[in-house]
Amino acid sequence: MGLLTKGSPLSWAETVPYVEFIKKHGIAQFINLYHRLKARSGDQLKWGDEIEYTIVKFDHEGKKVRVSLRAEELLSRLAAEEEVNNLIGTANKFLWRPEFAAYMVEGTPGAPYGGLIACFNVVEASMKLRRSAISKLLKKDESVLSISFPALGTADFTFPPTKCTPDDEEGAGRSAFFPDDAIYGGHPRFKNLVRNIRGRRGEKVAINVPIFKDVNTPQPFKETFHDELTGHVERGLQDHIYMDHMGFGMGCCCLQVTFQAVDVKEARWLYDQLTPITPVLLALSAATPIFRGYLADVDSRWDIISASVDDRTAEERGLIPLKTSKWKIDKSRYDTTDCYIYPCSAAYNDIELQYDEGIFKQLLDGEIDEHLAKHIAHMFIRDPLQVFRERIEQDDTKSSEHFETIQSSNWMNMRFKPPPPDAPEIGWRVEFRPTEVQLTDFENAAYCCFVVLLTRVILSYRSTYLLPISMVNENMKRAQKRDAVLEQKFFFRKGVATCRHPPDEAGGGDSAACTVGNAKSEDIEEMTINEIVNGREKEWPGLVPMLKQFLDSADVDVDTRCTISQYLNFISQRASGQIPTLANWTREFVQNHAAYKKDSRVPDETIYDLLSLMSDISSGQKHCPRLLGSFRSKTDQLIPSAVRRAEESLVMNMQKRAH
Repeated sequence: MGLLTKGSPLSWAETVPYVEFIKKHGIAQFINLYHRLKARSGDQLKWGDEIEYTIVKFDHEGKKVRVSLRAEELLSRLAAEEEVNNLIGTANKFLWRPEFAAYMVEGTPGAPYGGLIACFNVVEASMKLRRSAISKLLKKDESVLSISFPALGTADFTFPPTKCTPDDEEGAGRSAFFPDDAIYGGHPRFKNLVRNIRGRRGEKVAINVPIFKDVNTPQPFKETFHDELTGHVERGLQDHIYMDHMGFGMGCCCLQVTFQAVDVKEARWLYDQLTPITPVLLALSAATPIFRGYLADVDSRWDIISASVDDRTAEERGLIPLKTSKWKIDKSRYDTTDCYIYPCSAAYNDIELQYDEGIFKQLLDGEIDEHLAKHIAHMFIRDPLQVFRERIEQDDTKSSEHFETIQSSNWMNMRFKPPPPDAPEIGWRVEFRPTEVQLTDFENAAYCCFVVLLTRVILSYRSTYLLPISMVNENMKRAQKRDAVLEQKFFFRKGVATCRHPPDEAGGGDSAACTVGNAKSEDIEEMTINEIVNGREKEWPGLVPMLKQFLDSADVDVDTRCTISQYLNFISQRASGQIPTLANWTREFVQNHAAYKKDSRVPDETIYDLLSLMSDISSGQKHCPRLLGSFRSKTDQLIPSAVRRAEESLVMNMQKRAH
């Protein structure tokens, strides 16, 4: 969720006088940081995952599930354990951090995984331990689920009960559906973001998601609301589910993976090569077909989050002529990246890039190359949303806080991350951000290991997946559609291609010499996810076969190869449709449930039964062949106490080796 700075947050009106100051000094901080660390090289591969969890409370008598607003309490207890470990010199097996909502927690490994392929053996174990750690603190009728809660914004969806206050001018969100008390209260960042997005935009956000039209869905579909909501719900569109708060996006859960590169050139190159892969993973991981208790005609949360943090003014959205704003901005600050940043990728930047000319000049004058300068200047068309009174004056040679306040609130499918100025152990990194979180630790581990292994193939074979950036944007739109894995086709390279000058070779900065195929359209075709992942007969071998070929040439022990093979075979079967996505499985469950009236509205009883089954599956009490096929965690058949001891030992040993 970004930078959690301590201090007194400014309102939007208080922030406005400092906007240009913060931008100017943020760029100065980046220039100083870049030149101080651009020669840093030789860092080992380290990587880690971030999983967001939802805490739910079951009302078994009333057959209803609510989100449990206990995140702050749980995090304080988990933080206390971290502090004790730090004091006695014991390494933490995992770390916990707050997220946007009062019912969410974020868990990460206690230390990064290392570059050894054998580390793939401990990823799922780490995830299991995290789930177990939070589960131990729950009450009897609570559960921790790695899902986005399907009933956000419905009547009485929180415990304890909360109240929406759309008429409260002092409120953060003024939502008709999502109460401010459901926002995490342990840090001022979250409510202040909600308030400042609304303040900058000049109105509440408006999120309209197309409704799934079932046989009994009204034609046209138009919600009716209580009279007291008159004046608060008028921006809802016909045949759409209407939402009006940041919580409907940032209150969803996700899975993200961050990689450390050898140096800045490799980080920039990986950023570019992984960008065309992001729509593939978004479609493969589709997990969110229900919003505000209605079946939607999409399977992903991506555009919902985009709309939930859209702080553009009416002028910037092109609704009225420009008068006080500098630009008409095409996208929300949460969206698909608009440019590649490695020099030899430049020919694929085929859409007009909006960027601040003054900031671009400041970067060029600071000897930042054109391609990276445009990327940074493009991010800085956005204003800072989170400014702390005590942190305005900074030493630009030692801090990157003003840079990060804008960088961390540009939420794109990929993120290029400079090293922190005060953490010498951390190098240049990239963050892979599109993946939807999955129900089970097995699935989440499979997706993480798939992406990490793909980075090893990219670096080992110098393979390139570059597409014109406009095609990546189109692919991201297609990836969110219902059953995109089976029904959509995606632009992709039709054959194996390699980069002529990868980052470890001289000449990598000469875009004319490096461009692969000069972005010719004949090098690209529309393929299904199955074809991209599993290959087609002649030209394209498929991502999974390429990963298996890489493993054949690597020194991999039998146990590790078994683990990875399970993950790759699972991904392969999900791509082919043999195993459904979580979104497809969820939709199927709802449509076959006795309480569902085939009118697109998902009843409380249906959600109760759905989440009860999800809880049993994610905790290992039940196996679901329909969702997981024949795949199981290797530890499922062992004695639980022995499993825990083995997992803890394995995770700690591997993390020590990573250090």
